[in-house]
Amino acid sequence: MSWIALVVAAGRGERFGRPKQLIEIAGKPMLAWSVETFAAMREIVGLVVTTEPEFLEPVRELVATSAKQLPASVIAGGRERQDSVRLGLEHIARTVSAGSFVLVHDGARPMLRVEDVRRGMAVVAPGTGSLLATPVVDTIKRVEQDGRVRETLERARLWAAQTPQFGTLSDLLRAHREAEQQGLRVTDDATLLERAGVEVTAVPGNPENFKVTVAADLARAELILRERATV
Repeated sequence: MSWIALVVAAGRGERFGRPKQLIEIAGKPMLAWSVETFAAMREIVGLVVTTEPEFLEPVRELVATSAKQLPASVIAGGRERQDSVRLGLEHIARTVSAGSFVLVHDGARPMLRVEDVRRGMAVVAPGTGSLLATPVVDTIKRVEQDGRVRETLERARLWAAQTPQFGTLSDLLRAHREAEQQGLRVTDDATLLERAGVEVTAVPGNPENFKVTVAADLARAELILRERATV
């Protein structure tokens, strides 16, 4: 089974305070960690990275260095993450068959492990997608805008979504196109697959595969990556 990796690195880093794609972490640009992980996997035969228009050239240089043997494209992303994913999928559809398999990953998750990716890949088929996720450890409250608690959710059935998220190109593209037509905006691709009638399986991920969102996350990620390098 051959896969195309679509890495989304087009965010402006509003919560972080600046764009994160090229920030150095443990001696490499953040984006390079994910790119190198995918480039090392025999299952992955192509790579597409979406990024901000002003970062196209530096990201192309990064990909050329980090994924030398992997056919790769770097394209401009859209206004929001969902737009960037759809543009990436449309780009992939121009070069491979609709039956191809695609994984979508956030470039701000540099601690991804190969073994986790392979678990997510293993369950995908036409009409079936997957995502990496971890069980929620905190008690989750549903709270109104005025701060009043309306409901305490059953923690045993709650999982926190991660990326990559996996599916066939046909299923992912159909889900994104339908969302675009309906004006639907969501925060992850699995949600769109679910709404499009695709069965989605949550595959256990790794708590270390968190998204670098605020400055404190950077120090934590740096520590993890440097510790891995010494093992």
